[in-house]
Amino acid sequence: MKNIKIEIKWAIAFAVMTLVWMLLEKLCGLHSTYIDKHATYTNFIAIPAITIYVLALLDKRKNFYNGKMTYQQGLKSGIIITLLYTPLSPVTQAITSLVITPEYFPNATNYAINLGMMSETEAKEYFTLKNYIIQGLIGAPIMGIITTLIVALFTRKN
Repeated sequence: MKNIKIEIKWAIAFAVMTLVWMLLEKLCGLHSTYIDKHATYTNFIAIPAITIYVLALLDKRKNFYNGKMTYQQGLKSGIIITLLYTPLSPVTQAITSLVITPEYFPNATNYAINLGMMSETEAKEYFTLKNYIIQGLIGAPIMGIITTLIVALFTRKN
C-alpha cells in the first residue's frame, strides 16, 4: 500500500476533478441551454485530465524515485492510477447523473430526437446511467493507458 500511496492520491484527485468538471459544464449550461455545444466542449476535460497525470508522475518521480524515473516506472505508475480510477468512474458517473445534473439525460435525449440524430427509442436507450457507466468502464482504462504512454515519455528522467 505504501508503494502506491501516490497513485491512490492521484486517482482520487482525478475523480474529484471529474466531478468538478461536470459541475462546471452544468453551470455553463452545457447540460441544458447550450446542450448543442456539449459534444465539443466536454472534450476539453482532456486538459485537466492530462495535467493530473503529469502532476502525478512528477510527484512519483520526485517523492518516490528520488528525482529519477524510467519510462517503465512512469508507465507502471500511470497504469496503477488508471486501474485505481476505473472502478471509481461508475461512482463519479452516478454522482454526476443523480446529484449534479439529473436533467442531462432527458435534455440530451430530447436534443438528439429533435435533431433527428436518433429515434426516440434509440435516444432513450443511449442516454441512460447504465450506458454511461459502461462507457466509462471502457473509456477510462483506454484513455488512461493512452495518456500514460505519452505522459511517461515526458516525465522520465534518468
